[in-house]
Amino acid sequence: MASSMACSQNDDDNLETFSIFWLDASVNDEKNLAAQKKLRNIINQLKTFVDAEEFMARIRRLCQGDLTLLIVSGQLGRIVVPEIHRLPQVTSIYVYCMNRAVNEKWSQSHSKVCTCAFQ
Repeated sequence: MASSMACSQNDDDNLETFSIFWLDASVNDEKNLAAQKKLRNIINQLKTFVDAEEFMARIRRLCQGDLTLLIVSGQLGRIVVPEIHRLPQVTSIYVYCMNRAVNEKWSQSHSKVCTCAFQ
C-alpha cells in the first residue's frame, strides 16, 4: 500500500487561483507590513512566516493543484529553496533582498527563482 501525505486546504476556504506565502525573519517590520498591505490589494490569500520549518511544512501540505508564489528573504531562501523549489504547487519564488548579486549566485541553479533587490 502506497503512502502519501494528504494535502491540506487553505485555512479560510480560498477560492482564488494563487496564494502567496512570505518567509522573512522581519516580515512584520514596518516596511514589510506596508508591502503586505499592497499585496493584499491584489490578492487575499497571503500568509506570512518567520520560521523556516513551519513555512516548509505548510508548503509541503499544499495540494498539487494549488498555485503558490513564494517570497523569501535572501538568508532564509538559502535554507528553504533547495528543499521546495521542485514542488509542482510552487509556481515562482521571489527572493526579497538588499544584495541582489550575492543572492543571484546561490539561486541561479533554481529555475523558479527571481531575485529582487530593494534599497
